[in-house]
Amino acid sequence: MAGPRVAAVNRLAAETSPYLRQHKDNPVDWYAWGDEAFARAQAQDRPILLSVGYSACHWCHVMAHECFEDAEVAARMNELFVNVKVDREERPDVDSIYMDAVQAISGRGGWPMTMFLTPDGAPFFGGTYYPKPSFLQLMTAIDEAWHGRRDELVGQAGQLTEIVGRTARIEPGAQVPGLDELNLALQQLGQRFDATWGGFGGAPKFPSTMSLELLLRIHVANGDAEMLDAVTTTLDAMAAGGIYDHIGGGFSRYSVDERWLVPHFEKMLYDEALLARIYLHAHLVTGNESWRQVATETIDYVLRDLGQPEGGFSSAEDADSPDEHGHGHEGLFYVWTPAQVAAALDADADADSGDQGPHDVDAVLAWYGIADAGNFEGRSIANRMHARGVLARPAVIERGRARLFAVRATRLRPGLDDKVLTEWNALMLTTLAEAAVALERPDWLAAAVANAEFLCRELRDDTTGHWRRSWQRDGGARHDALAADHAALLQAFIAMATATGQARWIDEARSVADALLDRFWDPERGGVFTNALDGAALIARQKDLMDNATPSANSMAAVGLLRLAALTGERRYGEHADQILRLASDIVRQAPSAFSELFAAVDLRRTGTTEIVVTGDRPDLVREVHRRHLPHAVVAWGERFDSPLWQDRPDGLAFVCQDYACLAPVGTVDELARLLDASADGGPRADIGSDGPGRVAE
Repeated sequence: MAGPRVAAVNRLAAETSPYLRQHKDNPVDWYAWGDEAFARAQAQDRPILLSVGYSACHWCHVMAHECFEDAEVAARMNELFVNVKVDREERPDVDSIYMDAVQAISGRGGWPMTMFLTPDGAPFFGGTYYPKPSFLQLMTAIDEAWHGRRDELVGQAGQLTEIVGRTARIEPGAQVPGLDELNLALQQLGQRFDATWGGFGGAPKFPSTMSLELLLRIHVANGDAEMLDAVTTTLDAMAAGGIYDHIGGGFSRYSVDERWLVPHFEKMLYDEALLARIYLHAHLVTGNESWRQVATETIDYVLRDLGQPEGGFSSAEDADSPDEHGHGHEGLFYVWTPAQVAAALDADADADSGDQGPHDVDAVLAWYGIADAGNFEGRSIANRMHARGVLARPAVIERGRARLFAVRATRLRPGLDDKVLTEWNALMLTTLAEAAVALERPDWLAAAVANAEFLCRELRDDTTGHWRRSWQRDGGARHDALAADHAALLQAFIAMATATGQARWIDEARSVADALLDRFWDPERGGVFTNALDGAALIARQKDLMDNATPSANSMAAVGLLRLAALTGERRYGEHADQILRLASDIVRQAPSAFSELFAAVDLRRTGTTEIVVTGDRPDLVREVHRRHLPHAVVAWGERFDSPLWQDRPDGLAFVCQDYACLAPVGTVDELARLLDASADGGPRADIGSDGPGRVAE
């Protein structure tokens, strides 16, 4: 039998994932996920050591340095196991299965994930981060158990495999969730709401954008001030804290404290998409200019730092930044000392004949809370916590910010994960399309069109028409797209149709919805499986049901299918959405606040969809629609497409309808405004109490 393979560069050098490539120089004999690794494990009767992480993960880098770059650890791994490395962002289907197993074993999860599998892929033990001494001991213990107590491990693997497949066995309820379930979700959000700092729960604190969108949606329907107050408290607190990049725009992944001050500095495309969207929506509802500023600066960050010339958006920037010696430090790129600020502004003053004086340095330091004591490892994270809600910068502060941004740009940047993911790009595309027309930014609309065309050109197979999950410039498109990719694309193409008035995007929405239902649908119990029915088999077939950092595939699909049904008149889309809702009707009671996106579909179904049609060349009427946040509405304008919405409709008018029953058409902006205002009335009424959002009543 051949000995373990050791090479200067391992197999991961042939991969396109930046995360996998980060490990190409490890002395570990890595395999990518695939048949080759499983065949090797079966031929050699060895367990598989599965390591899952992602490029922007701080502790993934720590374990890589302590273990995978270490010759002693690598030799042990190569001797005892077949070692497989997975980028969780490329293969969330693989990650989800084994993360469920880790959580069943230990009650907690996270990345890096370290899992031990039988040669056929069944998990029998695992955890997350291990330092070198613990990892060496663990590998020895696993090897001894594999050779001495294999039956016990195989039995454990069978039990865990049963657990990770449980979502496929969920039975649908008799009815779709309704008012009672929506009440439970709002009550749970109310119980978890932090009335001081906003958000839900304690540290570490995540943005929970889907929950904020649900509260705003209910507020739009009924005008309840307390529902809006929960959104306001959270948006103001997040925008004041260090989780928001006050110098360059955009948000970090989460805050390690309950106040949103100290972020985990990684920046993820999906967070930018979802956070820019809730700030945009809240601005449209309230007119709050600070929220417009945050949405604008976040979108500008994405276009500037994550945009690619082909039209796609990169996935993430790392939490760690290299120092002058190349050693990574969390957040180093973003933090400041007073001396660094003074040097930057004084240099600017010298270049501009001295009109930026010491008094202005003090003003900038005070504005951003940068002090000698610091608030993060001896340095300061710029923030506005001492003036929550006040973000509009006076001229002298804006000049200082611009100078700090320019100086920061000369620092060594965090690593960029430049793979393009279909799902995350589709989330950003939805936000970009909405923001472009709402805020009248034709440059953003051009970027949205470029992104949509890129996705259709590069992420869809020309031969089969099947979508792919991931694209990288020097490797092209890879991996079968998952249900979440299709569901996010469905919503994005509807947003593009709303923004451009082009019928081609309705055609694309129909096409991706049909692919979702043809290739992912469970005809027995309803709902969509994570993987395509004709795709590569894993040890379990799962259904993505609960919202996490991003909306779940089934939740996005339910919302998108209801909207597509209203736009096209094809009832089968709405019927499939109902089946998704019935599938979740029992499990939503177990953790209702984990289904906020699904409850958007519940709310849309309960209230009914308002259909707005603008016929002919009436940009003034279209603008009146675009400048509003209308979560219960779909919009058709511009090019006509196959739908009852267009039948017998003369040009030059606006029609506001519900279930294709229309009010009298109008021809002026004022008349349309009155109809749109009236269409928002009559939604669910709220009674959320003094402790935050809690209940909706008829």
